[in-house]
Amino acid sequence: AAMNTTSIPMIPLTPIPLPPRGSWPEAVHLFDEESAWAVRSALAAQRPLLVRGEPGSGKSQLARAAAEALGRLFVSEVVHARSESQDLQWRFDALGRLGDAQAMGAHHCSADEVRQRLDQRNYLSPGALWWVFDWDSAARQYEHSGGRGGQPQPPADWSPAKGAVLLIDEIDKAEADLPSGLLETLGNGAFPVPWLDTPVCAQTGTPTPLVVITTNEERELPAAFIRRCLVLNLSLPANEADFSARLIERGCLHFGSRCHAEVYREAARQLWQDRQAAASEGLQGPGQAEYLDLLRVVVTLAPTLEEQPELLAKVSGFALRKHPPAG
Repeated sequence: AAMNTTSIPMIPLTPIPLPPRGSWPEAVHLFDEESAWAVRSALAAQRPLLVRGEPGSGKSQLARAAAEALGRLFVSEVVHARSESQDLQWRFDALGRLGDAQAMGAHHCSADEVRQRLDQRNYLSPGALWWVFDWDSAARQYEHSGGRGGQPQPPADWSPAKGAVLLIDEIDKAEADLPSGLLETLGNGAFPVPWLDTPVCAQTGTPTPLVVITTNEERELPAAFIRRCLVLNLSLPANEADFSARLIERGCLHFGSRCHAEVYREAARQLWQDRQAAASEGLQGPGQAEYLDLLRVVVTLAPTLEEQPELLAKVSGFALRKHPPAG
């Protein structure tokens, strides 16, 4: 069943505080105009938003911030080399069922007890797509299975009618059948689940989920998959002045007056130099994540602002120089 569309809200261009949620720590995010329009475009087109960029550029946090700005449920799935498209829909704990069967055999349970305990639904847990398509049936199955697989943590006062944001992180780690299967499921708005009488369907009366997919470009994605996505490329500016200004803006967003102004500037200058040196050797240079890590070290270890510039010189290499010295 196709989901109803709703009006497309604006994404604020002011700092968005991100409270701790599940395994995600407290953070803050600032949308630039391009990223904000990319999110709105994906919502309007009802297509996944593929976010490209180097590691640490804020791809994953963008999805979380979009959920916070839109008042939506945030569900995330990190892809790995063994991930399959089915894993996004549902999971079955075959090992847990086998262990229970062996234990019940050792205790000489009756046939009825075995049949009831080993019912396949007891070992079935909802995947990320199940939660964003049909929260209520996913929650019922989660309870039925005794809490297998974990449950996303919705924001306060959230209801399924407010919609969801699904982050599929690092999709380039998976084989080609995962993105292809994902597109098929999103296109159908439904998928079958063994042991259930009816398929899981996207519910009418709820907004289409915003699906944000990130890639670090470790593996080429299928061309057909890319054509069905809207694409946002996150990159740092190519000239030093704009590059430094971008980093300093992000640094101030996180640390404000707790960090010395000279540290903001000098750390950005060092990062630029290290990136140029790494690029000349064909290596991946440090980026925004390393810059913020370095500022965090300085702010944490230096009790006063006056001590921070001197400390920066002592610790910068640990955060910025990721490759062994040449020669």
